[in-house]
Amino acid sequence: MSFAYLGLSDELLKAIDELGYKEPTPIQRKAIPAVLQGRDVIGIAQTGTGKTAAFVLPMLDILATGRAKARMPRSLILEPTRELAHQVAENFERYGKYHKLSMALLIGGVSFSEQEAKLERGVDVLIATPGRLLDHFERGKLLLTGIEIVVVDECDRMLDMGFIPSIERIMTLMPQRHQTLFFSATLAPEIKKLTDRWTSRSSSCRRGRRRRRCAACSRARTSRTRSSSATARPTCVPSTSVSGARSIPSASFMAT
Repeated sequence: MSFAYLGLSDELLKAIDELGYKEPTPIQRKAIPAVLQGRDVIGIAQTGTGKTAAFVLPMLDILATGRAKARMPRSLILEPTRELAHQVAENFERYGKYHKLSMALLIGGVSFSEQEAKLERGVDVLIATPGRLLDHFERGKLLLTGIEIVVVDECDRMLDMGFIPSIERIMTLMPQRHQTLFFSATLAPEIKKLTDRWTSRSSSCRRGRRRRRCAACSRARTSRTRSSSATARPTCVPSTSVSGARSIPSASFMAT
């Protein structure tokens, strides 16, 4: 299977091809379509299996439309260390070379004023460590009410470093309607409790959020209106009904 079958845009496929990527890894094959469909995702995969691309690639397409506001990022990626945050930022630049998205890093070792200046201009993608993000929030320089997608990466390392309470607090600052992606090498009981609470299968989750058409299906619809020739198109997962409200079930899977 090639990346072309996952529902990614032509711009992303071009960037991927230029990087020499030919076939998606198992975690990418499972996660990318689910993220494009607007589903919450719990992905379990070891380091080195391509899980960063599994959330970065679909996020780029989802965020391709829209506009960031001052101090209100549109998406958030939480990483346990500044080194990992830097790596994710580098991947966004490489994969997103044909997308016009703004990005900011909130990590230690960089002056607050420099980071605040980027936030004030508005960013589409915010990559942060939990502690520095909460520092900016408490200083009144950051609002999380505009978040559309949040990624909690390396959950097992977050647990080892004692960041779970901070993540819990950050999640309470999000709007009711947003997409949540968890990625981890293992699924310890503490992480399972976290994912159960903050994904759409949990009884305390965002049951009333409105289903959005996935990015892949939107492109397929546009393509069909331009051409009468029928091509393979991605199909959104059916929504489920909970107390009269429509919600999208989460996707949980393991990959090696």
